[in-house]
Amino acid sequence: MLAEILSIGTELLIGQVVNTNATWLARRLALLGIDVHRVVTVGDNMARLCEAVEIALGRADLVVCTGGLGPTADDITIEAVARVMGDTLEQRPDVARHIEEMFSRRGRPMSRLDLKQALFPPSAELIPNPAGTAFGLCIRRGEADLMAFPGVPSELEAMWQAWAEPRLAARAGATIRSTLLKYAGCTEAELAELVSDAFAAKNPTVAPYTNSGEVHLRVTAKAVGPEEADALLAPVVAGLIERGVRFFFGRDDDTLPSVVGSHLRAARQTLAVAESATGGLLASRITDVPGSSDYFRGGCVAYSVDAKVRNLGVPSELIAAHGAVSRETTEAMAQAARHAFGAEWGIGTTGWAGPSPGVAESDVGLVYICVAGPGGALSSREYRWGRHAREQIKHFATQRALATLLRKIKASQGSLVGER
Repeated sequence: MLAEILSIGTELLIGQVVNTNATWLARRLALLGIDVHRVVTVGDNMARLCEAVEIALGRADLVVCTGGLGPTADDITIEAVARVMGDTLEQRPDVARHIEEMFSRRGRPMSRLDLKQALFPPSAELIPNPAGTAFGLCIRRGEADLMAFPGVPSELEAMWQAWAEPRLAARAGATIRSTLLKYAGCTEAELAELVSDAFAAKNPTVAPYTNSGEVHLRVTAKAVGPEEADALLAPVVAGLIERGVRFFFGRDDDTLPSVVGSHLRAARQTLAVAESATGGLLASRITDVPGSSDYFRGGCVAYSVDAKVRNLGVPSELIAAHGAVSRETTEAMAQAARHAFGAEWGIGTTGWAGPSPGVAESDVGLVYICVAGPGGALSSREYRWGRHAREQIKHFATQRALATLLRKIKASQGSLVGER
């Protein structure tokens, strides 16, 4: 089955909104074994939209439209589909009642324009929207199906998973199983060197992705049924984890902060941080995880030299000798965080996140990270990420800090042989 994704909205064409829906749909279709041959974006123009729908129906088995299903004048998707099909629009009483009830529950007045969302071609099958007022539709012409969904990502995703996926899975005649393996503390090239032979495999396939300080491997197997697909996946996944074990941290919905938290909780250990370069982002990411109070003791954002000395107790003579941005100062901050908050683990960060007066161009993106562990063990390293946006440097630094901490926790538990 060949699919085409049709993204509708002028805001997408002018770059005002990032087209995340197309990316999400392409991934979901791939999991069903449906090949996406084209992703087309068209603005809120009736003639161009009708043309795009006509062309897509002529060359694809499945056309998936997103956007343009609301109550305003530029929401023209349903009308365009009706024109291409040579159909009229009729009000669906059940949809009108749904819209009225939703406005009533929310205590909001409903305008006459809102009932525009109850107009559909008589031949269309409706796709329920449990989260909003805009229903979708499914309509067939010849051998091709067209499905239209709202552009709001949360509504699209809920409708797709509840209504579209079960139907398409039954038609596809195959099961696609996929898992995402996540690695941190390495580059894509470093991981590729460890697992390079896996990329040539045909079933399961292995595809690498970089994602904001992480490297991901998508492993996908296709088989007649789920048990057969899982049997194909299992040995490949196990091998990829084993070969990249030093950098592997989780899979699918796991996040680096949540995995670090799970290991700290399991070990009954605690963590504190002393941040300069990361400006509180590290503590924020750690506490984004529900239940982080079980293991996170606290932190200090010591941005100035005075704060490092007064609040953390870093010796002023050490800073004078080595500088506020240095391995020595960062190590002192990590140790100070441990002692100040009574934690088993401490993390310190210093660096130059962006251009500043008196900072050499070559030092922009320079960050020092130190993890201090039980017994006073220190692991510190210099990183040079070069000129990036300040928020990117800060994010990269928190990624490396958490990845280093995770390796040290695993090593202390004996699960990482050779880690120092």
